[in-house]
Amino acid sequence: MPLYEHVMISRQDLSNTQAEGLIEHFGSVLADNEGKLVDSEYWGVKTMAYKINKNRKGHYAFLRTDAPATAIQEMERLMRLHDDVMRVLTIKVDAHEEGPSVQMQKREERGERRERR
Repeated sequence: MPLYEHVMISRQDLSNTQAEGLIEHFGSVLADNEGKLVDSEYWGVKTMAYKINKNRKGHYAFLRTDAPATAIQEMERLMRLHDDVMRVLTIKVDAHEEGPSVQMQKREERGERRERR
């Protein structure tokens, strides 16, 4: 089955448990449609570059899925209809990377940046 990665932004006035509950909810939507949630990360509340629906911050979540296209379409449809979800980005990938995402890695583990001139 195709592999996908999703980044979801939910409203800032949700609690952490409610935001993590959204991950479980959409994972069960995938399971009902013959897909599976491979891995998920809750990134926490982060400040956005611009306001979305009068919100300056949002709860970020990262999902790695292995599901057919019909399951992904159903999950995205339900995300668009859900009042707590503000934005979703879905990307089809060839393979999932092992370990935590770049967002969850410590600065020391990310590697050296180029020196400024």
